[in-house]
Amino acid sequence: MRHLILVFIVGMWSSMGLAQPDYKAWDVFLKKYVSASGDVDYKSIKGNKKSLDSIVRSFSGVTVSPTWSKNDQLAFWINAYNAFTIDLIVNNYPLKSIQNLDGGKPWDVKRITIGSKKYSLNNIENDIIRPQFKDARIHFAVNCGAKSCPPLLNAAYVGKTLDAQLDAVTKKFINNTKYQTIKSTKLTLSKIFDWYAVDFGDRVTFVNKYSTTKVNKNASITFKEYDWSLNEKK
Repeated sequence: MRHLILVFIVGMWSSMGLAQPDYKAWDVFLKKYVSASGDVDYKSIKGNKKSLDSIVRSFSGVTVSPTWSKNDQLAFWINAYNAFTIDLIVNNYPLKSIQNLDGGKPWDVKRITIGSKKYSLNNIENDIIRPQFKDARIHFAVNCGAKSCPPLLNAAYVGKTLDAQLDAVTKKFINNTKYQTIKSTKLTLSKIFDWYAVDFGDRVTFVNKYSTTKVNKNASITFKEYDWSLNEKK
């Protein structure tokens, strides 16, 4: 009898928060409000916020389980980061830049509830995603709501296809002349490669893995100015 009760409790515990999230609503939302180039229709979201409110609640109700695969865990945190960033912007829209919030430090405010814990966006990125998963490609998946951020993917990240998705967004960003200028002897890169240099290791080697232009190992590296204006659909 005790065994049956324990099985029942474990099953209930799993169903109440440890089960894998269903990203269908989030995927539909992204396809509806985010363009193929990553521009976000914040105005339309603001006018019909119920769907976003429901999505954010669903993320808040999840408890990430160590029994999930690494890719399933990472997909959740990337999706959550992007959903809560959109929610923050929409809650304060119209807005010229996310940097106009919280004295220029909106990433430090612990306003996000997931499971039983409170997080800031920086907690999710710098205390969970970067140290736990050690995958530099995540910098092209998490979106900060600015024009110079790598474009927001208009689809949900899913564990079973995560590697292919991360490769695709990384290759797309690196080869986009809006964000990088890549020549064989000179790289002009996004500031992301400067801010998170430790994650990329040798930057030329990393770029060469995805670039359609072969870069010499001794190429010079400079960085583009970052445009913090909102990545909104006009």
